[in-house]
Amino acid sequence: MPGLHIGIDLGTTSIIIFVEGKGIVLHESSIAALDVKSGQVLALGNSVYDMLGRNPDSLRVVRPMRDGVISDFTVIHAMVEYFIRKICGNRIFKPSVMICMPASVTGLEKNAILELAIAAGAGRACLVEEPLAAALGAGMNIAQPNGRMVVDIGGGTVDVAVITMGTMAIARSAKVAGNALNEAIQRYIRRERNVLIGELTAEDVKRRIGCAYQRRAELAIGVRGQNYISRLPTRIEVNSSETFFAMRERLNDIADTVHRVLEQTPPEMAGDIYDQGILLTGGGSLLHGLDVHLSRHTGIRVAVAPDPVNCVALGMGKMMKYAKVLSDNNYYYRTDDDIGEYARSRNL
Repeated sequence: MPGLHIGIDLGTTSIIIFVEGKGIVLHESSIAALDVKSGQVLALGNSVYDMLGRNPDSLRVVRPMRDGVISDFTVIHAMVEYFIRKICGNRIFKPSVMICMPASVTGLEKNAILELAIAAGAGRACLVEEPLAAALGAGMNIAQPNGRMVVDIGGGTVDVAVITMGTMAIARSAKVAGNALNEAIQRYIRRERNVLIGELTAEDVKRRIGCAYQRRAELAIGVRGQNYISRLPTRIEVNSSETFFAMRERLNDIADTVHRVLEQTPPEMAGDIYDQGILLTGGGSLLHGLDVHLSRHTGIRVAVAPDPVNCVALGMGKMMKYAKVLSDNNYYYRTDDDIGEYARSRNL
């Protein structure tokens, strides 16, 4: 098939693009700046990230993905179209595009994503579930008749799946991922310290001193924000124990999601998982001690993938080489003729 083969990890907080033969060529924030009056998209990606919480009234900064699904089709269409053009340039043939999605996406949402990819410039489009791609990207042999558990923790969702023989036997998604942890830190500091902080500051706190269990050696950093009572700028010191208490409830929600999937797993596959352990992927798995937290709750060994942030994109790169395996497991590339008149009916 002529044209480029592109894999898009369309995440809540970032977009990672893999091109066959080149590897990962793009890693940008999934965020856009819009003109408030006209609604026109003015800027996309990393150039907009630092505007969060700092944009003037004339600009609206939005994340078109929310909790792993598309919340603003117009913006996400502009974003995907822009990145496809950026990668493909003036090539004659349209690319074949593979897009990853959370395990819990409905049939209606799947059709909408396929339609959007075609409208954005893809010649053919295919959807695969994130846990399956993440397992491949982490080097797991998913073709064997053994049960393997993958926990993919992104910005919007946690996807937990048991994989066997190239497909997902059991899967569950929960909206308690990285963004929910950031929000928990914001709420805690407002409630306990009477200080308002923004999303970027909460993310920085989580990355630098966040932990899934109390550290033996306490860490602390200075945080700037706004006093909740006086509304004046202020600076406070936040320690790692505070971040643990702030996120504890959400971390337990993640562990409960894993526990529920284990309860639904047939005995033979449950035995396989006990022997081989649980694999953590996604940017959220980088939180200090999360593997230990999940291991304590499940009694099963938990390991973080070597390159958790890029596992999904790397996995799509491997999938592109095995079209027959994809088709055998009901993953098909769809064309404009298959999907219908979506692009023309919506004037995209």
